[in-house]
This record gives sequence, C-alpha cells and structure tokens, in this order.
Amino acid sequence: MDEGDIKDLLRRLDDISRVLKVISDDLSEIIKILRNYIEPKVNERQLAPKPNVGRPKKIRVIDDVQRAFPKDLLGLLLFDVTDEYIIVKPKQYLGSENFARIASIVREQFGGEYVSQGKESHFRIPR
Repeated sequence: MDEGDIKDLLRRLDDISRVLKVISDDLSEIIKILRNYIEPKVNERQLAPKPNVGRPKKIRVIDDVQRAFPKDLLGLLLFDVTDEYIIVKPKQYLGSENFARIASIVREQFGGEYVSQGKESHFRIPR
C-alpha cells in the first residue's frame, strides 16, 4: 500500500464517519419524538377517569376538559360549548405530534372525536 492509497482510505473513512454521525443524530431525534409521543399516552392512561357505574352522568363543562390538557397544548386550543358538545378548535396548525396528542386525550378521556371540515375542523366532546 502506498501513501496515496492510505490517503484515499482515510478520506473514505472520514466520509463514512460523517454519514454515520448524521444517521446517529437523526436516530436520536426520532427517539426523542417517539418518547414524547408515548410518554403523554402512558400518563393519560394513568390519569384516565374511572367509568361511572351506577352514578348519574354529570354534564361536562369547559373547565373539566381544559384540565385534561397539558399547558403546552392548552395554549394551542380554543374551547366552546354547545348544548350537546364541547368544541375544541386549534388556534393554529398543530403539526402531527400535537394533533395526535390532542386526539388521544379527546378520544381516550372523553369519548370525543375529530370532525374534519376544512378550516372549520375541530374536536367535539359529548357533554
């Protein structure tokens, strides 16, 4: 092996090292996102209300719903009440991670659903 071959090998190893660094950084970011996605779900399950067996059903109010959301999500949402539903509307684009967290809370804790209506899309929770 001559000096030129060794320099070429070193250059190629440097290139591989840089690519592996980028991959490692990407994997770390993905792990962080997945942990942030999973941890709220685990906490939500632990905090999920117990079913009301044999008790009269209480009508939900906005405060009940707002308490279920972490502060970082609460600032992204507007709340409104109708006779049948509590309406939860985004103030801005939520992004997939925040949307998933909100949808999970609405569905799992309140039996609500997402209503897709373009700019008027919202979550609705039965009162």
